[in-house]
Amino acid sequence: MKRAFFFIDGFNFYHSIDYRCFYRFKWLNYYKLVSILKKADDEIRKVLFFTAYAEWDQSKIVRHKILIKALESERVETILGRFKYKDTWCRNCNYYYKQHIEKQTDVNIAVNLLKFAVKNEFDRAYIISGDTDLIPAIRVFKELCPQKEVCIVFPFSRKGEELKTVCDYHIKIKVRHLSACILPDPYVLNDGTQLHCPPSWK
Repeated sequence: MKRAFFFIDGFNFYHSIDYRCFYRFKWLNYYKLVSILKKADDEIRKVLFFTAYAEWDQSKIVRHKILIKALESERVETILGRFKYKDTWCRNCNYYYKQHIEKQTDVNIAVNLLKFAVKNEFDRAYIISGDTDLIPAIRVFKELCPQKEVCIVFPFSRKGEELKTVCDYHIKIKVRHLSACILPDPYVLNDGTQLHCPPSWK
């Protein structure tokens, strides 16, 4: 058996399904998803979900925390980054405006990929992302641990030819994978607490 770790780029995944017809997939069981995507000889050792709270919008935070609570009950570990404001110039309006920029996710993925590889805690890494910023980290990972495998899992509607050149193999998430992994509504925790899918995601 191969010890498998999964590194999920939460925002890259989120934006791949951020269309009205796919909102239902926001209420997703990521552990079940990786169970479908893994190879037959994989033993899932860890599933890491990298994300950040939209601190300027309380309603988004509430929805996000409900999902994370459900995911943690499914053995998905969350690693939080953060957002920061960036002054962005608008050529049409001729003035600067504040833009929210998500930070730390790609660095957090890179750091954890290398940390667990050096500690020899997995044999095969799956990175669910289409973010090419991860390429340098993957190259270093392959240099340090050539005996270990890395698979890029492209979220729905995402692609990246450059990423394909640095991984051992790649796969694509399809609608049928997502449809099979929607969390029950309500989702019941071990203590009997019920978590409900946010209405705007239905």
